[in-house]
Amino acid sequence: MQTVIDGLKGTNKQDGKVNYWNWNFAPQDGGICTNKSHQYLTKDFVFMPENWGVGVPKDEYVRPAGTVGWIDSTGVKSPALMSNVFLGANEPDIIGSCMGDMMGKCLGPSAPGEAAPVAHLCGGAQGSGSPNPQGHCDCWSDSHSTGVGFWPVQGVDGYQPLPTCWNNPKCVDSIMGSWKQTSSIAVAKGYKYLSAPLVAVNMNWTKSFMEHACNGCSEISCGCPNLIGWHFYANDCQPDKGGYADFQRKLDATVELMEQFPHLQGAIVNEVGMLNCAMDTADAICVPNGPDQKYPALKQPNNACPVTPSLPKGLGSFIEELLSMAGKSKTKDGRRAVVSFTWFNEDMNGGTYNLRLFDDDGSLNEVGKSYISACQAWASGTQDQTIVV
Repeated sequence: MQTVIDGLKGTNKQDGKVNYWNWNFAPQDGGICTNKSHQYLTKDFVFMPENWGVGVPKDEYVRPAGTVGWIDSTGVKSPALMSNVFLGANEPDIIGSCMGDMMGKCLGPSAPGEAAPVAHLCGGAQGSGSPNPQGHCDCWSDSHSTGVGFWPVQGVDGYQPLPTCWNNPKCVDSIMGSWKQTSSIAVAKGYKYLSAPLVAVNMNWTKSFMEHACNGCSEISCGCPNLIGWHFYANDCQPDKGGYADFQRKLDATVELMEQFPHLQGAIVNEVGMLNCAMDTADAICVPNGPDQKYPALKQPNNACPVTPSLPKGLGSFIEELLSMAGKSKTKDGRRAVVSFTWFNEDMNGGTYNLRLFDDDGSLNEVGKSYISACQAWASGTQDQTIVV
């Protein structure tokens, strides 16, 4: 771990620390399926909080920005620095899926009174369970969804209104009203940067959000984000089959938004990885280890991408190419599109391959080495921008 810390601290030109993020307002206990220990962060880290949903967070959940010694989600006093960046909601642009044994199959929560099986985050293989005939399940008792687009929104008509929110005035009023309140809380707590919600696929969703949030407003104090955010995954260990092109599409869309909204600092790309499935849907959700895959994870060494002609270093080649592409993407006035980049350092979680930077014994693996070197190469051309691990 110290090798990673030492290798990545220099890529953060703002804080000189390694950024950490966990979809929540503060560190917490590790994954329940793997018995991971608490997310202890040292003084070498800066924590970047996120409001996962589209509702207004409780004031006490938002720790003051730029501080140390705050209390995390389980009562532990942290020596890490609380970031001055506050992240928006997680993947409102797609319906997503319930995770765990119904990954890619349960595509909606059961309605009150509707008979539906319980999805289990732990135990069964991803995608091994089955929802009811409507594709619904109980996704709250023992699991959770990939993103907020999976759920209804209180006071808004429609079963899953967020992916098509901009066609629904009630939905627009609801999330904009909540966003203005959320941004006010964040600004009062000292945050200097607010990201728009983190989209999975649809950059036009981000554009619509920016147009509404920044209508007559160009400061975070009135709710106009100065960062955008998005996720990116290729699939089936074949990024040359459309994955790299999709990444470039998102980079180009980011540049367009930065030129439409000159105050935008760039994009936080804080989930990057490889999905263990043959992508046959437009919304980034699929069933892992499917019959149409060329490289199903369960048949690969260590459940990771193998060495192939297009990936001569396995996933290390993928990381290096993405960061090279990100470094070349700039606005007309020379601003880089990507200001933050996070590899999804998980093992077959959320439909992915084994994406870990470390082996079971804790030693840095070849993917981790590629990540450090690629991040350092990316950062060598920046001034005050940030790379996130």
